[in-house]
Amino acid sequence: MNQIEFPNSEIVSRPSFGARVRAWFFTGLIITGPLTVTIWLVWWFVDTVDNWVKPLMPPFLSPDPYLPFHVPGVGVLVAFLGLTILGFFAANFAGRALIRIGEAMLDRMPVVRGLYKSVKQIFETIFSQSGTSFRKVGLVQFPAPGMWTIVFISAPPSATVTAALPQGEHVSVFLPCTPNPTTGFYFFLPVSDVIEIPMTPDDAAKLIMSAGLIQPETQAALGALAEQAKVKRELEKAG
Repeated sequence: MNQIEFPNSEIVSRPSFGARVRAWFFTGLIITGPLTVTIWLVWWFVDTVDNWVKPLMPPFLSPDPYLPFHVPGVGVLVAFLGLTILGFFAANFAGRALIRIGEAMLDRMPVVRGLYKSVKQIFETIFSQSGTSFRKVGLVQFPAPGMWTIVFISAPPSATVTAALPQGEHVSVFLPCTPNPTTGFYFFLPVSDVIEIPMTPDDAAKLIMSAGLIQPETQAALGALAEQAKVKRELEKAG
């Protein structure tokens, strides 16, 4: 660390050249790292879909034979158009009738029947525009009273599960693990034990995957919400 001394003033420290190079390097890494990873993921997705769809396409639909270079993304475009057209035809009466016939045929296959219904239910839950699953975030006390963690609020339990639970309104929640939010615990809890917070699932996922390093705008209010809930429960117990 070099020092510069000015007359009638304090000694001012100036970073060494090596420290400045190190700072410049990490600054460049922070700028280019996320961009590079994003481009790689997009390219991997486009290339994967192209490899799946192109063998199923008629040769005349591919622009590669007519051009001196490869055009990426044609399979993605064809898949998007094909799924959109399929959804359009499935929305009318004839399409729904064909779907019912196909599902009736699958329903007669012992192994395929269970697999198809499970996968269909997962897709309907994730991509349904009218559903409420995993669109809300809440706080619960876990793993011990006074310790709060973030959960994703799912759908209410089915009638079969509700009949076996204690009396009162319940909700199902998913408690993700850090740093991999795809694994965790699935609970049925009384509605009164879950505190809904004004945080989007995307912000909650970022908070969990970063172990608190990426703080969303609503993170500042989480501590206050947890404290308010704690005081409320203590008052309820005292009353």
